[in-house]
Amino acid sequence: MQTQLSPEYRARADGLEAEAILRKCVHCGFCTATCPTYQLLGDELDGPRGRIYLVKQVLEGAEPTRSTQVHLDRCLTCRNCESTCPSGVQYGHLVDIGRKIVDEKVPRPLGEKALRWALKEGLPSPLFAPAMKAGQLVRGLLPAALKAKVPAPQTAGEWPTRNHARKVLMLAGCVQPAMMPNINSATARVLDAAGIQTVVAAKAGCCGAVKFHLNDQAGGMAEMRANIDAWWPLVEQAGVEAIVMNASGCGVTVKEYGHILKDDAQYAAKAERISELTRDLSELLPELLPELADKLAGRAQPAADVLYAYHPPCTLQHGQQLRGGVEVHLARLGFKLRAARNEAHLCCGSAGTYSVLNPTLSYQLRDRKLGVLGEAFGEQPPDVILSANIGCITHLQSGTGTPVRHWIEVLDEAMR
Repeated sequence: MQTQLSPEYRARADGLEAEAILRKCVHCGFCTATCPTYQLLGDELDGPRGRIYLVKQVLEGAEPTRSTQVHLDRCLTCRNCESTCPSGVQYGHLVDIGRKIVDEKVPRPLGEKALRWALKEGLPSPLFAPAMKAGQLVRGLLPAALKAKVPAPQTAGEWPTRNHARKVLMLAGCVQPAMMPNINSATARVLDAAGIQTVVAAKAGCCGAVKFHLNDQAGGMAEMRANIDAWWPLVEQAGVEAIVMNASGCGVTVKEYGHILKDDAQYAAKAERISELTRDLSELLPELLPELADKLAGRAQPAADVLYAYHPPCTLQHGQQLRGGVEVHLARLGFKLRAARNEAHLCCGSAGTYSVLNPTLSYQLRDRKLGVLGEAFGEQPPDVILSANIGCITHLQSGTGTPVRHWIEVLDEAMR
């Protein structure tokens, strides 16, 4: 796709990056077949190809409108289109650039602006944990829409205390410790059982995705730099062999630190190294299988009598291009686990803050996803739904009475 950048964007690094991405697009339209919003709305401008044209027009000098902004906002950034694209178009990077440029030129309504500010400042804030705890205390009294965002209180369990020669860093995250603290401690316990020590850097916080994807890219990059500063001494001196992510949304962002900070002379090399070290928790499973199988041997395994439906988050299967690992490896450990027979590739509608900003589309996608997960084992419904991202877990749980959990939690329980 040929693009004639206007002088304004010819002088900008993000304009040149967008032009390079657009050159790869051949306008084939394969992406529309796997775009969740296009499937729901049937509007070309609510699919990747249409949004690409909107961004192209702006880069060539056309004035964006509120309609342009809305169509870009409706994108989940699930990156399913990237998995489908035969030309390797990096649509996720392009839509980030397009949103930033459009927001510079199109003022948002005051209420919308206030909500987006509250999300980007509130979710990564130290005040989020006490606010979540207060919400959980009165959860039964909350309106349904708010109650759906406040999971029932959960205990974290014990954090292992043994020292091991093998060490990995883990990002605690900004919302996960407050919403579902057992995910992090279960991760540490499973790794401990396999002879790996989990280290958390006290000053590491939000991965930067919340602000970055709400068009506060400067704020998001500041959080990325802060994480690099917190991790770097441990990377250099403590012999950490990997940075493990058990929230796939954080994982896809940290794996892109090298790309996002490539023009930062002070941080570019460090960011690239951090990205190289970052691995999703599921990527460790192949090498852990023998040790974990040995730990499980001879134990009563209630998991063998439980049917687990598995939803692979978009950030895992499309953002990180990791598919099949969890299903295959947990099955080898004796779990009866199966992904949806149909539409396993589609987004559940959570997509970070999307479920708050676009609730109508988000809940349609949630209910559609729950429907196909309910049919994963044919006529027999699953006993538990598993996923690998805190956003997907809480979003799916808001629409079903079936327990929704992180897969590492059930593996941890089976080993105790």
